[in-house]
Amino acid sequence: MNIKKDDKVVVLSGKDKGKQGKILVSDPKAAKVIVEGVNVATKHQKPRKQGEEGGIIKVETPIYASKVQLVCPKCGKATRVGHKIADGKKLRVCKKCGAEI
Repeated sequence: MNIKKDDKVVVLSGKDKGKQGKILVSDPKAAKVIVEGVNVATKHQKPRKQGEEGGIIKVETPIYASKVQLVCPKCGKATRVGHKIADGKKLRVCKKCGAEI
């Protein structure tokens, strides 16, 4: 996976197509990510402790990483991720403008 936690991404397909958000959780083994404000489901929650409130809460659910694309911080466009090796380190670069991500 070329995307990590705290990256800004745009959704490519599905009911939330076009929405942008920050990655909250990245799961490379399942190839899924949780994006802030995307793929929101309602969950009915019972109060577990005394004094705690129950009710209907909104929760972001995972989507496949292939359905999101990284937004370049420099040019602001959705882009594929390229790799470049500099000073013995592997860097992620924008395929559109060449900026380091």
